[in-house]
Amino acid sequence: MLKIAKVLVSAEDIESKLAEMGAAITEDYRGKDLLMIGVLKGAFMVMADLARHVRLPIEFDFMAVSSYGAATKTSGVVRILKDLDRQIEGRHVLIIEDIIDSGLTLDYLIRNLGARNPASLKLAALLIKDGMQQVPIDVTYTGFTIPNEFVVGYGLDNVERLRNLPYVAVLEEHLGAEM
Repeated sequence: MLKIAKVLVSAEDIESKLAEMGAAITEDYRGKDLLMIGVLKGAFMVMADLARHVRLPIEFDFMAVSSYGAATKTSGVVRILKDLDRQIEGRHVLIIEDIIDSGLTLDYLIRNLGARNPASLKLAALLIKDGMQQVPIDVTYTGFTIPNEFVVGYGLDNVERLRNLPYVAVLEEHLGAEM
């Protein structure tokens, strides 16, 4: 059975930070045609809750990319599992991510989307693992910087489980989580 060792970011802190990020996005994209792209699966919760704080008409699309497989660390090899449903040329695109650790997958994704000629391409991320970036990533809207620990909750999983926790937590060293 999985057990939560500690909560790193509370549900209340997440809600407050997303409201702050949403207000900034509203100001920055006022009068622009905004398309939010969520990186599946983890970013779906961040994107849904963040979008509720953006006071503008928004379109949504999703991509699924993988560099992890069933591992807990990136392999460095990126595969697009689901591409966008619409063209982004000339659009103002905001990528929504749950967490940035090495940055390798996101660097690939940014280069891939940038080649499709959007009017602008920016990034919002709820979590950034401190000191883990192997490539520089420019994050316009940042939630929290966290220590280099394996985290679950709020869209982040352990073998596809625990995404539904309303907070971000660290599991006890030996597998499992009790909710």
